[in-house]
Amino acid sequence: MSSLLKGTIYTIVAGIAWGLSGTSGQYLMAHGISAILLTNIRLIIAGLLLVIMAYARSKEQLLAFVKDRDSLKSLLLFSLFGLFLNQFAYLAAIQETNAGTATVLQYVCPVGILLYTCIKDRVAPTIAEIISIVLAIGGTFLIATHGQLHELSMTPAGLFWGLFSAFTYALYIIIPITLIQKWGSMPVIGIGMLFSGILASPFTGLFHADLSFSSDLLLAFVGIILIGTVFAYTLFLKGASMIGPVKSSLLASIEPISAVFFAFMIMKEQFYPIDFIGMAMILLAVTIISLKDLMLEKKQHSV
Repeated sequence: MSSLLKGTIYTIVAGIAWGLSGTSGQYLMAHGISAILLTNIRLIIAGLLLVIMAYARSKEQLLAFVKDRDSLKSLLLFSLFGLFLNQFAYLAAIQETNAGTATVLQYVCPVGILLYTCIKDRVAPTIAEIISIVLAIGGTFLIATHGQLHELSMTPAGLFWGLFSAFTYALYIIIPITLIQKWGSMPVIGIGMLFSGILASPFTGLFHADLSFSSDLLLAFVGIILIGTVFAYTLFLKGASMIGPVKSSLLASIEPISAVFFAFMIMKEQFYPIDFIGMAMILLAVTIISLKDLMLEKKQHSV
């Protein structure tokens, strides 16, 4: 099997696993675990496992990272605003809506980054970028209102947390760029998760939580932490190293489709035709942006 095919398979499987994590979280919250407590548990356990993997891969690099004070200051910012806030906002959106809808709303993020880049660099968006922006806004409108201007099809809190998770997802991508370039993804994400999880622990009710561990809840924890975080993340990194970040990001866009599928199959969520039109518009917006980046990447390689 070629490395290109392997990388493609790894990335698609990672996207499907990420989709499962949202539905697993929805199942756990439906059984009494709050979004903030689940965020805390997920960050600590997944962070610890990723740190162990980073240590096994390169002990010297991990220890050098921990001793770098400037990097740790940046990591604190990333931990709180890029990791904790994003994970909590996403799970809060799921709690107010469902895993499929929350995941699709979070995918408005690339359009947000596009707008941020245009404003920051004082560059007008291209026609393709304008189409992406219109599609993303239109898709969000359809999902939020089912086409009815006078009423929302979800709670205002659900719409707020869904769009806020897209904003914090942008922070998750933008804040650690320099750190990841210097130290690599796994140490930064792993220590960041563990750091934010430990810092949040006194405020989330973790120490007083009365958790029951029936077999179905344990499976859901496996789904959100082991499969949907640790496994998905490491597989995505492996795939991205084989086929490149642009192609892997494009293929990972299967995540919202996966999330809708699992929400329907496991949680018996009901979706309407207009929901799928809105979802398709958002995914098309993301695809246009990704394809533009892919064409730019090919052009640079050919020069």
